[in-house]
Amino acid sequence: MPKSKVKGPRGKKFSLKRAKRCIKITNDGKQRLDLSKTGIAAIPKCLLELTNVEELDLSRNQIRKVPDWIQSFKNLRWLDLHSNEIEALPESIGQLQSLEHLNVCNNKLSTNGIPKELNMLKNLSYLNLGLNDIDMVPSYITEMKELKEIGLFDNRLTSMPREILELPKLQKLNTKRNPIPPSKEELWAEKQVTIRRLDSLYLVKEKDLCGSCLTKCQQEKTKVWKLQGIWVPGIWQKPKLIGLELPNSTARRPQA
Repeated sequence: MPKSKVKGPRGKKFSLKRAKRCIKITNDGKQRLDLSKTGIAAIPKCLLELTNVEELDLSRNQIRKVPDWIQSFKNLRWLDLHSNEIEALPESIGQLQSLEHLNVCNNKLSTNGIPKELNMLKNLSYLNLGLNDIDMVPSYITEMKELKEIGLFDNRLTSMPREILELPKLQKLNTKRNPIPPSKEELWAEKQVTIRRLDSLYLVKEKDLCGSCLTKCQQEKTKVWKLQGIWVPGIWQKPKLIGLELPNSTARRPQA
């Protein structure tokens, strides 16, 4: 008899044999277990036989609880639980030290359902908590220094901690459609919804480039405008580089 068979809402059994058939290889050679839209109401315990996978997709099901044994997936770097019925994450999720991507969007999470152990995920760069029932941003999220993208849209937030904008690697913060009062401080924060940082900047002369390289540089210039611009709903404002020409444009005079 199989160790575990979980029935979905239509009475279908979910076995280890079926789970193995759902394993795919990603473009970068990682093992991904895709159980999205399988109709399960609970995470099958037979998955304990597959803890070597590096990506796990359990999205778009009727899952209500994430079991404590999720910590057994030591190699997991990508976990997708969006569009379920989860009310709380287990404390053991903090043991997934390799996790880089966590999506729990569109569930029933409250602020109390986000354990403080989440800040133990030192490699986490993407966190999506959108479309939940969160009324306050947990303070420990502002301590997660590797975060690059945070989704907090469509919750019940009435304020945002300024410290979240000071995360050193933060590139994108989505707080849309929350009941945040339009105070000056929060309007300022709204302008910082998209935050970008550049590692390097190069200045070249157009006459030194061939046609294809010039086109590429012009495309990169447009990206730089977006990356360093201030976001106005629907419009990017070009940045003002005092004393310098725009990146990849013709320099009129020597520039350091």
